[in-house]
Amino acid sequence: MPSAGAKLLRTRWFVRSPIWVFRARLGFLFGGRLMMLEHVGRTSGQVRYVVLETVDRPDADTVVIASGFGATSQWYRNLLAEPRCRVSVGWRYRETAIARMLDIEETAAVLAGYQVRHPKAYQELGGIIEEATGRGIDTVPMVELSMRA
Repeated sequence: MPSAGAKLLRTRWFVRSPIWVFRARLGFLFGGRLMMLEHVGRTSGQVRYVVLETVDRPDADTVVIASGFGATSQWYRNLLAEPRCRVSVGWRYRETAIARMLDIEETAAVLAGYQVRHPKAYQELGGIIEEATGRGIDTVPMVELSMRA
């Protein structure tokens, strides 16, 4: 039987609800742990929104996110096609950013740091990702979003 976390990740209204908080410029309520990514659909050309957990914040202008559903996630595929995007995180709203996919070594380093900083969340998230996708957390593609102009 799927866990509550795995079920929630597959529940559209639940994963979409924070978008309205960010669009109301209240993203600071999440304290930088969540961020909203505004990207362009690779086929439609329409603006798309998704709220994701930040995995790392190497500096004030950089956010690292993970594609929990792998390389098939729509937002991930859209960033591959068009890396220019906008990021809302903390008090920052719709900052222009450029996406860069991390390689295997960079991903491993980010995951190791996340495991040290958030051991319980790492364990729970790893279990949820494995249950929802059938893949381990170490196979999750990661993206660095740079808000430097």
